Amino acid sequence: MAYIIKGKTAEWEVIVGLEVHCQVLSESKLFSGAPTAFGARANTQVSFVDAGFPGMLPVVNKYCVEQAIKTGLGLKAKINTYSVFARKNYFYADLPQGYQISQYEHPIVGEGEVVLDMDDGEVRKIGIERLHLEQDAGKSIHDVHPTKTYIDLNRSGVALMEIVSKPDLRSPEEVGAYLRKLRSIVRYLGTCDGNMEEGSMRCDVNVSVRKVGEEGFRNRCEMKNVNSVRFAMQAVEFEANRHVEIYENGGDISQETRAFDPATGTTRSLRSKENAHDYRYFPDPDLLPLVLDEGFVKEIKDNLIELPDDKKERFIKEYGLSVYDAGILVSSRRTAEYFEEAAKVGGDAKKVANWVIGDLFAVLNKLAKQISDSPVSAKNLGELVKLICDDTISGRIAKDVFEIMIETGKAPSVIVEEKGLKQVTDTSAIEKIIDDVMTANPDKVEEYRGGKDKLMGWFVGQVMKASAGKANPAMLNEMLKKKL
Repeated sequence: MAYIIKGKTAEWEVIVGLEVHCQVLSESKLFSGAPTAFGARANTQVSFVDAGFPGMLPVVNKYCVEQAIKTGLGLKAKINTYSVFARKNYFYADLPQGYQISQYEHPIVGEGEVVLDMDDGEVRKIGIERLHLEQDAGKSIHDVHPTKTYIDLNRSGVALMEIVSKPDLRSPEEVGAYLRKLRSIVRYLGTCDGNMEEGSMRCDVNVSVRKVGEEGFRNRCEMKNVNSVRFAMQAVEFEANRHVEIYENGGDISQETRAFDPATGTTRSLRSKENAHDYRYFPDPDLLPLVLDEGFVKEIKDNLIELPDDKKERFIKEYGLSVYDAGILVSSRRTAEYFEEAAKVGGDAKKVANWVIGDLFAVLNKLAKQISDSPVSAKNLGELVKLICDDTISGRIAKDVFEIMIETGKAPSVIVEEKGLKQVTDTSAIEKIIDDVMTANPDKVEEYRGGKDKLMGWFVGQVMKASAGKANPAMLNEMLKKKL
C-alpha cells in the first residue's frame, strides 16, 4: 500500500529507490589476495594494491565474479557476458588510489526483480536496475584523537555488489520488506552474510515525493550508508514528510546527499548531490573488459540453490501450509531447513510449522538465539510432534515436555519415559477416574443434567487434574458425555 501524506493543499506519495551495497562473501579482496576477515586489527589486511602503491596492478578475483553472477541469477536478472571495470574518480583520505574501481556503463548484471509479499496480502514486484561489482574504500576513524583522523585500510579493496533498484518502492513498509527479502536472497545464495550491523550490507536511500496522480519525478535526496532496516524505514518517513512540508510552504527541494541520524530519527545536509559526470568515469586501463563464457554462466545457474520464492511455493503445495506460514519459514534458509528436517520426523507438517513459528520462535527470542543455536534440535521437535500425533502424549503434556527439552536438550521420548508422562488411553482407567469425579460431585452432575451444559468443561478439567493431565482428551470427552 502506498504511503500517502496529506498536506494542506494536496495528497502526496513517496517515491523510493535503494542502492544496496552487499559485501561479497569471499576470503580475499576483489583485486588482491589480501584477507577480508571482520574485526582484524587496523591495517593488517592490506596489500600494496589496496594501499595504492605505484605500479601495483589489480587482478580480478574469479570467485567474486561467480558470486555476483549467482546473486544476479537469484534476482532473476540478465547476466551480461560483457562488462567493463571503470575508474570512479574522487578524493578522500581513505581512498589511497584517488579513484574507486567500479562499473558504470557496462555492469555485470542487468535488469531483474524482487517479489514482495506484503502483510496486507498485496504482492509487489520491485524492479532491479542493475548489479555491479566494485571495490570498497577504507575507513576514516574520527573518535580516537581530538585533532586527528585515523585511517584503516582493511576494507580497502573488499568486493562489493551494488544492487540498484528502480524507483518502485512506495512506502517505508515496502522499503523494509525489500531489504529483508534482499538479505534473505543473498544469505540463501551464500554470496553475502547480510550483517548490517557489521557494515557488510548497507544502503543508500533515495527519496522524493510527488502529488498523487502527478507524472514524472521531482528532485530526490540520498541518505548515505544507512545500516539497519529500521533506520532505512525511519529515514524514508522523515525525509518524505520534510519534502512535503517544504513544497506545501512554497519552497523547492535541492538534489543533495544527506545523513540519517539514528539518535534523533532526522536527516541533515551533507553536500550537493553528485552526478555521474562529477566522477569522470573512464574504463580502467589496468583491467581488460570482463568477457564471460555462456557455459560458465550456465554451470553456475544449474548449481543454484532453491530460492525463497520457489521454496515457499513448494512448501504450500507439498506440505499444505498457508501462504503466511510458508512465507515465515522460508525467510531464513536455516529456518526452512530446520522445519523440513522436523517435518520428516514428525509426519504432520502443519503441526510442526505451528510449533516452529509459535513455541520455538518464542524461546529463541527469549534466549536471544538463532535457530542454528536452538536448544531443541529439529529431530527432537519432530519427535515431539510425532508423540502427539500417535497419542503417546497430549498437547498439554507436550508443552511441559518441550520446557524440559529446552532445559536439558534430551529427546522427548526419554523425558516421557523418565517422567511417566505417557497418555492414558486405557478406557477402563479413564472410566474409573470419571466415576470417582462424578461420585464426589453429585450436585454438579444434577446441575449438568438439569441443563447446565457449560459444566462439561469443569468435569473435563477435574478428570484431567485427577489423571495428572495424562488422560486422552478425545477419549475423555466422548466417555464423559456418555456417562453424564
